[in-house]
Amino acid sequence: MTAETNQVNSPTTGADAIDEAIAKGIDFDGTAIPTAKLELYNQVMALEANRQRSGVSNTMRSRIVRIGAKHIPQPELDKMLTEAGFAPLKEKEIAFFYSGK
Repeated sequence: MTAETNQVNSPTTGADAIDEAIAKGIDFDGTAIPTAKLELYNQVMALEANRQRSGVSNTMRSRIVRIGAKHIPQPELDKMLTEAGFAPLKEKEIAFFYSGK
């Protein structure tokens, strides 16, 4: 299978694209992901799978902030969080996600 064929058969967009590539052990360019990288990833993900969760709403907000900061300007994301009933961005989140932008 060529890298071009692999990219046609495996989309590189969407929330599941990374998980699907990891499960196949094949990067988006068609190259194999080294075993050591896969093993470390799986080890850390197993630890995460066993971690006690603090609540769905907290996790939703964390994901919105982490991912939203990549795509949405800080004042707009802050407003969107507040309007949806979530806590506004914290100073440490602004410093972490928006410093250097």
